[in-house]
Formats: sequence, C-alpha cells, structure tokens
Amino acid sequence: MASTKRTKKKKTQDSNKKHAKTVWMILGGGVLLVVLIFLFASWGLFGSLPDETSLENPEKDLATQIVSTDGKVIGKFFKDNRTPVQYEDLPDHLVNALIATEDVRFYDHAGIDAKGSVRALAFLGTKGGASTITQQLAKQFFTDQVSKNKFQRGIQKIKEWVIATRLERRYTKEEIITMYFNTYDFLNLAIGIESAANIYFDKPPSELTTVESAMLVGMFKNSSLYNPVRNPVGVKNRRNVVLAQMAKYDFITEEVKDSLQALPLNVKFTPQDHDEGIATYFREYVRNYMKEWAKENPKPDGSLYNIDSDGMKVFVTIDSKMQEYAEEAVTAHMINLQKEFDAQNEKNKIAPFRDITEEEIDGIMNSAMRRTDRWREMEKQGKSKEDIIGSFKKKTKMRIFTWANKDRYIDTIMTPMDSLRYYKSILRAALMSMDPTTGEVKAWVGGADYKNFKYDMVKTGQRQIGSTFKPFVYATAIDQMHMSPCDTLPNTPYTIEQGKYGLLKPWTPKNSGGKYGDMMNLKEALAQSVNTITARLIDRVGPKPVIDLIEKMGVDISDVPEAPSIALGTPDVTLYEMVGAYSTFANEGVYIKPTLITRIEDKNGTVLFQNVPETRDVISAETAYVTLSLMEGVTQSGSGSRLRGTWRGGKLYKEIVTGYPYDFKNPIAGKTGTTQNNSDGWFMGIVPNLVTGVWVGGEDRATHFGSTRYGQGATMALPIWGSYMKSCYKNEELNISTDRFKRPKNLSIITDCSEYKNNGDGDEIPDEFDY
Repeated sequence: MASTKRTKKKKTQDSNKKHAKTVWMILGGGVLLVVLIFLFASWGLFGSLPDETSLENPEKDLATQIVSTDGKVIGKFFKDNRTPVQYEDLPDHLVNALIATEDVRFYDHAGIDAKGSVRALAFLGTKGGASTITQQLAKQFFTDQVSKNKFQRGIQKIKEWVIATRLERRYTKEEIITMYFNTYDFLNLAIGIESAANIYFDKPPSELTTVESAMLVGMFKNSSLYNPVRNPVGVKNRRNVVLAQMAKYDFITEEVKDSLQALPLNVKFTPQDHDEGIATYFREYVRNYMKEWAKENPKPDGSLYNIDSDGMKVFVTIDSKMQEYAEEAVTAHMINLQKEFDAQNEKNKIAPFRDITEEEIDGIMNSAMRRTDRWREMEKQGKSKEDIIGSFKKKTKMRIFTWANKDRYIDTIMTPMDSLRYYKSILRAALMSMDPTTGEVKAWVGGADYKNFKYDMVKTGQRQIGSTFKPFVYATAIDQMHMSPCDTLPNTPYTIEQGKYGLLKPWTPKNSGGKYGDMMNLKEALAQSVNTITARLIDRVGPKPVIDLIEKMGVDISDVPEAPSIALGTPDVTLYEMVGAYSTFANEGVYIKPTLITRIEDKNGTVLFQNVPETRDVISAETAYVTLSLMEGVTQSGSGSRLRGTWRGGKLYKEIVTGYPYDFKNPIAGKTGTTQNNSDGWFMGIVPNLVTGVWVGGEDRATHFGSTRYGQGATMALPIWGSYMKSCYKNEELNISTDRFKRPKNLSIITDCSEYKNNGDGDEIPDEFDY
C-alpha cells in the first residue's frame, strides 16, 4: 500500500516536472520567438526599415517661410505646411500636457512601456493602450499608414517597436518630443506644432497658454475627429480630458483645472492657404521671384532648391502691421466706394460700362469669356465652339464675391456670362508703400481680394497715370531751367503747332471745366493741376528730357512716346514704378530701386542671398526739394487739401470715405491724378520717410463713375492713403516722420512765395480731366 502511494507520488512529481518543463519551454520559446521576430524585423525581413542616415536626418518636406521685417511669418510656400521648432520653443505646459495624456512614464522607459504593454494585453486595450510617444513618433514618421489587415498591422507594430528602441538610443528625450510635435498633422494645412499654433491661435508655440496647449495636445488622439473648425464641442471635451490628466499627475492644481475647463476654446482660425492671410499679392510676387532665383542659384551639389520643401527662410521688407493697415484701408474704402458705384449704375442700361457701344461691350465680354478656365477646360475636352459658348448661357449655382457682407461671398444662380459681367463691375484698388531712404517696401496691396482677383495691380498692371505725371515735368523745368515755384506763367489757352515733336496736328490742351485766368505761379498751377501751364513747361524743356528723367527714376519708357501729351499723364505706368520714381524726390534726388527681399537662408540658417541696394543719382538735392515744395501745395490748397480736413464736402462724400476728416498737420507732398472719363484715380503721397501710392479703377477703362465728383483721384484713391496713414501714425513704434522735408544747404531757388495765396474758397476741389 505504502509502495503504491510512493509510486503514485513519484509519478505525480515527474508529471509536474514535465509540465513545468513544458511551460518553461513554451515561455522560453515564446521569448525566443519574440526576440527572433524583433531580430527579423530589425534585419528588414518584414520590410525595409530606416537606415542609420535616415534616423540621423529624417527627410521631411519643410515649408519655406516668408518673414516680415518685424519678425512675423506672413506666409509660406509648401507641399506640406511644416516648419520645425526647437525644444526651447515649446512651453513647459505644452510638454507636460503631452506627457500627462499620452505617455506619463515617458522619461522612465526606453521606447517601449513594459508595464503598459502587459496591461494592454491583460485587458485587451480596454484600460488604455501601450503606445509610447516614441512609438507614436515611429508610426507617423517612418512607417506607412496603418493597415486594416490584423496580421499586417501586427507586423507594422513590431516594426514600430524596433524603430522606437532605435530612436531612444540615438536621440534624447527632448529631441524625441520635439520631433513628435514637429511631425503631427493637425489638419487644415497645419503640420507640426508651429503651423498649428499659428493657424488655430495666430501665435507661435512659445506664446501658447496652458488651455491652448491642452487643446492642441487633445488633437493627437484623432485630429480628424477633434477638428476645432468642424467639431468645437468635441474638441472642448477632449481638451478638458487633457486638463484633467494634467491635474491627475500634478502638473496643475485641481483649482486651475476647474477654471481652465470652464473657458471657451477661443480659437482664432488663421488659415495659411496660399490664397489666405495678409500680403497675398506680395507673397505671389515672392513665389515667382524665388522660382527664378532657384534656377540661377543651384545647391553646391548642382541640384535645384525646391521652395515648397527645402525649408528656406525669405526675409522681406514688408512690415506686417503696415501691411494690415494698408489692407484695412483698402477694404474699408472699397466697401463704401463700391456701394456708391453700384447705386449710380442702377439706371445705367449698359452697366457697368459707360461711353462705349454695344459692339465694344461684346468685344470685351467675348475676350473675357475666352480667358476663363471654363473655356480652356472645355477646349481640352474637344468641345465645339458653339457648345462652349452655349455653356456660358446656362444658369447654374455659384458663389460670387461681394463687398456687401463680411463673408465676402453670396450664393446665387446666374449664367457664367452674367457672372463675368458682374465681376467687371467690381472696382479694383492697389497700394504700395516704401521707405525712400532705404528702398524697403513696407506694404503691398495688389488688389481688393486675391481669391477672386489675382491680377497684381502693383507690379504687373499698367494704367494711365493722369496728373501724377506732372511733377516730372515740373522737376525737369526746375532742373534744366532753374525755375522756382514762384515763377509765373499765363493761365491761358496754349497751342503747340503741327510738326513740332512730330505732331500731325496742333495740340491745344484744355483746363478742366474750361477755367482760365491771368498769370499763375508754378506752385498754384500744380496745386490746381492746370493743364495749360504744364503744356507750356513741357514745350520749354521738350518731351525727351522728361522721358530721360523718368527712365532714370525706374520707369519703363519702352512705350512712352516722345510727345508733349505725356505731360498730362497719357503713359501707362505701374504703381511699383510710380512709387519708386516719387521716392527719388524724398531721397534728395537719389533713386533707390524698391527692395523687397533682404536675404534668403537655407533650413540651416546659411545665408544664400543678401540684397545690395541699387541706387543712382538722378537730380540734385535742390531740384528734389523744390519739387517737394511744389507738391506740398497740392495738400495745402489743391486737390489734396482734404487731407487737412479743410474741405467741406457733401453728405454723400462723407458716406463713402472712411476716416474723414483726416486733419493731418504735418508736411505732406502729394499729387492726385484722374484719367480721361474718370477711368483711373491716383494719389501719390510723400512724407520724409514714407512714399505711398494708391490706384483705384475698374478692370476695363470703360468701367468708371459717371461724374468727376466720385471718379477723381481725390475721391477714389486719396481716402485710402489718408486712412492708411492715420493708422500708421497711431502706431508710434513705426516712427513715421512728421518732420519737414530736409532742406539743402545753400538753397538758391526761392520756395516761399509771399505773394502766393489760395485763390479758391477751400470748398471745392478742381476737376482733373486730362485731355
């Protein structure tokens, strides 16, 4: 009996040993299998892994940044909108929010959280996953998108573990966190924390508050689901979960958590689309400039820079605040001006056109139709001309631009041809502002709305310049004939005979309204924009010297005829050229080419380009000063006098002008310009350290006001200048000068005409028709 028991006990012990051995073999085999799987993964048997170089230098497309002179990123060029930041740029509460929510043992593991992994296996993920920050970085930085196949996903997970351990060996914890923030896609073209902070809160990461950081960290769970633009309620709830995690792990107190959870999201959505943001027209100019620059300046290895992915920095002269003021001034005035323009067209049967025939209108519209994307696309599809034209006559749903509401769009139903005509009725505007002493362009508004009107009226668009050309004629007379603002000429009809300057017939320009008089000095003549006196001056000096002058001032003269009529502003000139030319007067007779880009750096901060200002002497400092003195008369008693608040316009005028009266007290030189039929309105305004030009008009010259009261430069363009300058002067940090213009030593030309007095009553502004 006892022997039998001993035998059974021995058998049981042997069986237990066998089972234990089996268990240990299974466990050992499992461990060995796991080790082998990791080894196979690291050897690339399950698919390629990043090599050593890739780990050291992860290849990611980096956005090129456009940096304003005051240090603000005003735009980017990108394939992926990613701009890397350093760990020092990340506020502590942002890092703490990430750790508390995603990986609280981040500083204690080497890439894989063993405790978290065991918990995840034991509870099948119901009590949280085990993916560490390092693993998440590996998944989004080095591997493809997550597979829906469970086996493939398992293999991918193993590869992530291998990569995570490699990352931990090669990088510090701070570097891993930085890479994680730099690579995550926060949606809405926000890749990386720098873009996300700017797009969702209009600030750099370093300025994020705790509650803002919590919102962005909350998006790591699923940015598609927790999208602040589309799901603000869900995002707020997720943000509050992050704040609760921060309190749980003592990064913030319970009291702070409760107060922060009660706050609204306060998202300030600032898209960084190519069509959005400030200085859109200027940014497009920079894009084209950079493309050409890249072709001519290859990398050391001979390859070309890619402005959409090489992470360069383009430092520009634009001041972000001045740019904002310029855009605000343009928008505010154009809203009111467009309202008046539309009202005046209600009874115009051929609106928005005037003074042309139906045949001419058909020509304009047919030309516009052929320039559309619709026409080009249908042509590519092989559609017949008749089918294409027919499609322009079919009504369809569409969104169109409008100044009438804040969204700038309305939904409507109309034919494509009607929409083309509608867009012809929208007035356009442009502004450029430049420091004449350095050539730096401070503001650039190429149009009213870049999304809808991409044609840049600063650098590309050429328009007749009207009376803004007259100062060049006066400057030539001063420079060549030593004339003074106090010299007088007869304000009577004047004819330049046939044959002179190649004229085919006599030329007798008329004054606006047929107003003539006796003798008038030059200062008053320019202030009143008297055509007959300007004609006398160009006849004295000849057209050729005037043309030579503007060429030295940066104006393209290839299409400027050597004819006396140019004195009244018949040439087509860009606003860019006009501001550069006028800056010569403010810069003591020295032309300095407008500077837009100061330097270009690669992603490592190496300077690739440094601007060298291009300057040349054009006229003497004395001639420049005397010309400025003449133009001061324009703002003292002429068409620019409303800048002083002395013009008592009518109710209608005040309704369309923002910021009037301007009531400037400081010296201002300027000149208004209005072309034939009120097609173009100009104002060029100068203070010692800022020259600003404004143009307003329709896309077509036949789109214009029916009266000079609204169509003249003093009404269309000058108010934008006045509103812009008021904003600039309010910001004392800009240091916009209120001083007098610098008077040359030993000035030999008299500029203070004691006999000069304002012949007008201050109530009316003379019309500025240029014949």
